[in-house]
Amino acid sequence: MQKQRLQLLGVTCMLIASKYEEICAPRVEEFCFITDNTYTKEEVLKMESEVLNILHFHLSVPTTKTFLRRFIQAAQSSYKAPCIELEFLANYLAELTLVEYSFLQYLPSLIAASAVFLARWTLNQSEHPWNPTLEHYTNYKASELETVVLELVDLQLNTKGSSLNAIREKYKEKKFNSVATLPPNPKPVQSLFQSSSVN
Repeated sequence: MQKQRLQLLGVTCMLIASKYEEICAPRVEEFCFITDNTYTKEEVLKMESEVLNILHFHLSVPTTKTFLRRFIQAAQSSYKAPCIELEFLANYLAELTLVEYSFLQYLPSLIAASAVFLARWTLNQSEHPWNPTLEHYTNYKASELETVVLELVDLQLNTKGSSLNAIREKYKEKKFNSVATLPPNPKPVQSLFQSSSVN
């Protein structure tokens, strides 16, 4: 990329991002105006085509939230009525990982499955939180979730005393059923992985 075309690349990437994220994306002419009309509409559109072709039109990847929606639906299938508290708690646990660098090593699907596992365990200790339906839809056995679930427990209990509390404060609100204030399960989650019933 020639130095004099870096501004064109930058403004084109802003155009692509706005088309992807905004409800009403600005017109191409507005991006030309940003550059003090250094570039024409045709140049911006040509660069847009080049950028998208270089990226093979892969503009995003599935996130934890993408998987969480599907896994929560699978988890809800075992309930007579949808459990909104399960949805809030699983989302809360998954969002706690967003500010933890150590969770970058895990696949988004693994974090989502682990959040559902721990949410089900937190809400109901009378039965094992993993079942064949969840195993089928997540493609994870309970034993494969152990490491992430145990790290999620530490986040849930805030054992490291994280000072980043925006997510905790958000989920303390009544509109999220105050799931951040739920008491921890008195029975340790480790016992689920030590039993012979774990797959």
